[in-house]
Amino acid sequence: MPRQKTSSPKKRGACYRAAIIGTGSIGRAHASGYVQAGRIDLVACADVDEPRARQFAEQYGIRTAYTDLRAMLDTERPDIVSVCTWHPFHAEMTIAAAARQPKAILCEKPMATSLGEAEEMMIACQRNRVKLAIGFQRRFLPAWCKAKELVADGAVGVPKRVSHTRETGLLNATSHGLDCMRYVLGDPKVEWVFGQVERKTDRYERDVRCEDCVAGFLMFEGGIQGNFQTDLIPGDAAWAFVQGIDGMLDFDDGWVRYFNARTRGWKDVPVEKADPMASQAEELVDWIEDRCVHRGQAENGLWTMHVMMGVYESARCHEVVRLPLKTRANPLDLMVESGALPVERPGRYDVRSFLLTGEAMRPTRR
Repeated sequence: MPRQKTSSPKKRGACYRAAIIGTGSIGRAHASGYVQAGRIDLVACADVDEPRARQFAEQYGIRTAYTDLRAMLDTERPDIVSVCTWHPFHAEMTIAAAARQPKAILCEKPMATSLGEAEEMMIACQRNRVKLAIGFQRRFLPAWCKAKELVADGAVGVPKRVSHTRETGLLNATSHGLDCMRYVLGDPKVEWVFGQVERKTDRYERDVRCEDCVAGFLMFEGGIQGNFQTDLIPGDAAWAFVQGIDGMLDFDDGWVRYFNARTRGWKDVPVEKADPMASQAEELVDWIEDRCVHRGQAENGLWTMHVMMGVYESARCHEVVRLPLKTRANPLDLMVESGALPVERPGRYDVRSFLLTGEAMRPTRR
């Protein structure tokens, strides 16, 4: 495959060496962001699928492709490591990368598949003095940034309620939705969650147990209420809104509108176009150089883990769950494995099986 044609921005200051673990679609998104950002050289990639790793290396002009991530980390000693594999591998690979002490790790969302895994990632990076960010790249979308700005500027008055609707599972797309609600409000803590889960089929998402549908409520500090739903509305449904005492804000990835007493109806807000992957990479370099704190810092990813696992724990225990959560295991797994949430329509299936290549019908555990 010919090398990807990209612009070559002028690099400013120090240049950092980056390596990518996992060369699927999100790995390509990270690579594109690094190429666009400047100040970053892609020097290596790793994937258990050797032909795919070699193709990826050719596409992005990378010198060396590996099938062993630890061999790559030991040989290349990158400054930046992207973990772009499926969810079950995030903790193991982030911890392995942290042990080699790069300057920063950018791990894809969700941070992990349990709170215990996420905490281990945090500890590994803290003890090795590695900056850890979680890839909630939508925080860099101009529409989301504009929505956050409007709320902070009082366009709808004091916020009272925020809501988000998504598809394809709590840990997958709804992790973005929960992160969105915190981001647009200025990243407040979450005091409690109350949720309900349905799982009558043996559904998985990227080799992680996934519910058929889920919905819940949460309370942010300051008394702001939140609610969300996932896989209850068919079709490509995704949107968010913020209700304040003086108006309402409605937005998604590419548009923003709001109304209040002055607008006389809905007012569309112009939104520029920008690649959030490039912005995410640029801010990672600024964070390495101590010019800012990355908006995807792991503390924010950890709060999203507390909320998601708290929703599952609420369904497991039939109660409001106060955060931070104390249960370190994945409560959905606990429900299924204990028989409290039995499969009524047997037959395991994975809603992301189309991402596999070759003859594979199940993901490799190598």
